[in-house]
Amino acid sequence: MAHALQSPLRLFDYLEQEDARPVRHEFVDGSIHAMTGGTLRHNRIALNLSRLLEDRFEGTPCQVFVNDVKLHVEAVNSVYYPAVLVYCGSATAGGDKLIRDALLVIEITSTSSEGVDRREKRMAYRKLPGLQAYWVVDQSEPSVEAHTRDAGGAWLMRSLGPADALAVPDAAELPVASLYKGTDISV
Repeated sequence: MAHALQSPLRLFDYLEQEDARPVRHEFVDGSIHAMTGGTLRHNRIALNLSRLLEDRFEGTPCQVFVNDVKLHVEAVNSVYYPAVLVYCGSATAGGDKLIRDALLVIEITSTSSEGVDRREKRMAYRKLPGLQAYWVVDQSEPSVEAHTRDAGGAWLMRSLGPADALAVPDAAELPVASLYKGTDISV
C-alpha cells in the first residue's frame, strides 16, 4: 500500500496556525520546525545586543527587535525568528506579523542550531535586499562570525574575538566583549 506524501504547508496556513501554537516554529519552504528554548546566557547576550543596538540607532528610523518577531525571506519561501534584528522601515512598530527585510540580522548559536545558523540561514538571509550584515554569535565562547555586504554587493566574512569590534551598519562599532557582559564567560 502506497503512502500519500504530505503536501507542503502554505505560508498563509503557517501564519494562521503559528498564532495559536504555544511553541514557536520556523517555516522553511513548506515545512515547519519547532524552536528550542534558550539558555540564560543566550537571553543575556540577546538583551545586551538589543540594548547596545538601541543606543546606536536612537534617533533614526531603525528599530531593534528581539526573539519573537518573524522575518519573512520571500526569495526562499521561509520565515525565521532571528535572535535580534534591526529593521529600518516604518517609524513605529505596528501590528504586522512579519518583517520582510532587515538591515542587520543576528543569530545566537546553540548546539542544536549552529549548523542551521551558519549554512541555511546565512544563505537565506543574504537574499534579503536591504541586509548589510549577518552576525552569528557564539554563546559558548566570546566569538562572532560577521558577514557583511560590501559596496559592490559581495559578501565578506570575518571571525572576531573578544578584543575585536563589530562594524554596525550605519552606526558606530560594537566591542565583541560587550555582548557577553553579565554572562559566566564575561571577558
